[in-house]
Amino acid sequence: MDRHATGTFEVQLPILPLYDVGADALLGRRAIDKQFVGELEATSRGEMLSAGTAVQGSAGYVAIEKVTGTLQGRTGTFVLQHSGTMTRGAPQLVVTVVPDSGTGELTGLSGTMAINIADGKHHYAFAYSLPGTA
Repeated sequence: MDRHATGTFEVQLPILPLYDVGADALLGRRAIDKQFVGELEATSRGEMLSAGTAVQGSAGYVAIEKVTGTLQGRTGTFVLQHSGTMTRGAPQLVVTVVPDSGTGELTGLSGTMAINIADGKHHYAFAYSLPGTA
């Protein structure tokens, strides 16, 4: 990836009902509502599915969120796909732009986003490529 954008975001994760109401209590479903600031000025909405385990600190989640806004001066939308696990407290997270999901001036966008939480604040580091940018 030849471009980088950084900043912070606020996130709300309201609980949603499970599709299977008789499902195991360790399963969860949430909405995603984010507000990005910094080199990505955007909002996003999506959904997350999660699973806890009987082992403290072990869990997994998947999510899809549609991002709408401006990335370093270019306006459009794109979709992020999340895949995260926690193994006894050790996190692993991959957040990737869904191929060909970019619209408007973000058509052709590809990349990955790292998320870091420090002192209760969410930070993002977005490594990306976009045709027509230097």
